[in-house]
Amino acid sequence: MHGTATGPDRPPLAEGVPDRLYGRRRGHPLRPRQERLLNEALPRFRLTVAEAVACRNLFPGAADLWLEVGFGGGEHALALAEANPAVALIASEVFENGLCSLLTRIVPEGEEAIAPVPERLRLWPEDARHLLTALPEGALGRLYLMFPDPWPKARHAKRRFVHPAMLPVVARALRPGAEWRIASDDPTYQGWVEEVLADQTFFLRRDLATGTRPAGWHPTRYEAKAIREGRTPHYWTFVRSEVPCS
Repeated sequence: MHGTATGPDRPPLAEGVPDRLYGRRRGHPLRPRQERLLNEALPRFRLTVAEAVACRNLFPGAADLWLEVGFGGGEHALALAEANPAVALIASEVFENGLCSLLTRIVPEGEEAIAPVPERLRLWPEDARHLLTALPEGALGRLYLMFPDPWPKARHAKRRFVHPAMLPVVARALRPGAEWRIASDDPTYQGWVEEVLADQTFFLRRDLATGTRPAGWHPTRYEAKAIREGRTPHYWTFVRSEVPCS
């Protein structure tokens, strides 16, 4: 599966976390250039489980470590990396076409096997929930969940990343005071975020903006599509509280 983590190289999910988050991994058939990116570039750019466990050693001198869950086409992750060169970033995405989109932007054609890996950027081409169980406690200073798949049908609610069972998992990986930024244009998901994060102690809601992206947030193509089609994005900032996870 093109360098993705499988079997023993995938940390187990925390107890109570649903065992499936995403649907298909691939959309339209891949072109030869995309196949080379997945087969030659991705294995060098991807974060291993061992590196995740020792991430503080992987990014020496980094001012902080951030994670984006489901980076889509990669434009938001790359904007974060460009605007914050002192910060290390892990960008997670299971969709192969999305992985190719990001890699196309940073790997020159013909250099798939030799292009240098950015010092402070690694990719996690797997379910990000496994990564969160592998990271050291308090490793992250920020988590981004930008316009996730809403899984709008009630029977698919267990596939949403925002889930009651995920709150302690996310909280463990974020240090106290760290931010969890969430954006969604889907009314069902917007209501779900409010419901799941209303009666819990791990996170405090600092801000909620509707319709207008807050200062310091980078645009995404999903946001642009939502606005173009008449939907109103919501942007939340939650802050990790001092409450222990256990």
